[in-house]
Amino acid sequence: MSKHNSDIGKLLKKHRQLNHLDVAKVISHVQRESGDWIVNTLMLEGYDVPFKYKRKSAYKNLEGARVNLTYYSETKSVSGVEFETMKVVRIRRT
Repeated sequence: MSKHNSDIGKLLKKHRQLNHLDVAKVISHVQRESGDWIVNTLMLEGYDVPFKYKRKSAYKNLEGARVNLTYYSETKSVSGVEFETMKVVRIRRT
């Protein structure tokens, strides 16, 4: 088992709500400013929910890239309508 897989395994054991995806293909990547942060939204092949994360600075476009993601599922209510999103806590290009 590689160090990467070992680290992910430890995280998943410690945080039961945490999920992990390997080698997911990014089909859309949008970055927008929100205060001091850049909010990144990814859409992945085979998934109908957005994967979101924040960075302090803009990042190169990940569209078409393969990534490994560690994330939590979130549900947000907007005007009484609930939307599911995935809050990314770790992302790595493969």
